[in-house]
Amino acid sequence: MTEPGAAADAGAGTGRERFLADAAARGLSVRLVERQAAKSLEEAAGILGIQPADIVKSLVVKHKNGSFLFALIPGDRQISWPKLRALLGVNKLSLPTAEVALGATGYERGTITPLGSTRPWPVYVDRSITGRRIALGAGEHGYSAFVDADALAAALDAVVADISEPNGQHAAARRGT
Repeated sequence: MTEPGAAADAGAGTGRERFLADAAARGLSVRLVERQAAKSLEEAAGILGIQPADIVKSLVVKHKNGSFLFALIPGDRQISWPKLRALLGVNKLSLPTAEVALGATGYERGTITPLGSTRPWPVYVDRSITGRRIALGAGEHGYSAFVDADALAAALDAVVADISEPNGQHAAARRGT
């Protein structure tokens, strides 16, 4: 992953300012919108006037070697741990605590984005978000950013792959349904 905004200004300003500075340094066009808090994915999508799948979650994933990565997943899907582990060639990955994610990125849960992260971790984008405009966290509560998913993946030098599955897929398999 390239580091245009992360290296110079990672510790400066609010999360939103870091996000915008990094996007600008990468030549990435984003539209920032202020929004009210939502109690669910569906409510957030309604507020933004989009479908739940167009809201992309930026998840921090901890590698077994202690490093981290970002996984960008559509809001209506979840990480497929078997697919992501196979892609990375590892047998163990996990979601860190909120405190650990904050330390790894400089962002609180609910605001996390690879843009402006205090450390430039590798980015993996689920291929289902490509070819469209998406909304994602903008580094600060109360804000979302709209961006072209393909331009985002290119700007972050992200790996685009099939790394998600429908919500509840593994739970259903464990229940035998």
